[in-house]
Amino acid sequence: MARLHAHRKGKSGSTRPFLKANPEWVAMEKADIEETIFRLHQEGLSAAAIGVRLRDGFGVPSVRLATGRSLLEILRSKGAKFALPEDLAGLIRRAASLQTHLKEHGKDLSNKRGLQLIESKIRRLSRYYKDRGI
Repeated sequence: MARLHAHRKGKSGSTRPFLKANPEWVAMEKADIEETIFRLHQEGLSAAAIGVRLRDGFGVPSVRLATGRSLLEILRSKGAKFALPEDLAGLIRRAASLQTHLKEHGKDLSNKRGLQLIESKIRRLSRYYKDRGI
């Protein structure tokens, strides 16, 4: 698949192995996983960081296979509220960081272009979320 803002082809990433059931070597029970997810969310971790912590620290390869629900579904059922989707919030943080950089370094043309690309991604992603009512 082609890259969005370049003339190169791009490389495909690795894929997770296809699993239909939770592996038997997973030690945590469904209730323990849900409690851990909510505790990590209260500590201020993002959904992606919670998934990485569960995978690397607790040995849970897939929350969906272990619990039957996605990580965000579990958090929403426990009453967690999100102002913005995580990917959009990350792009906004990147744009704000670049804007502060460009206030000091106004002639940095490559980062000016990078800011334009990030802002176009933000507009495209926000339009996607508005169209789907998210």
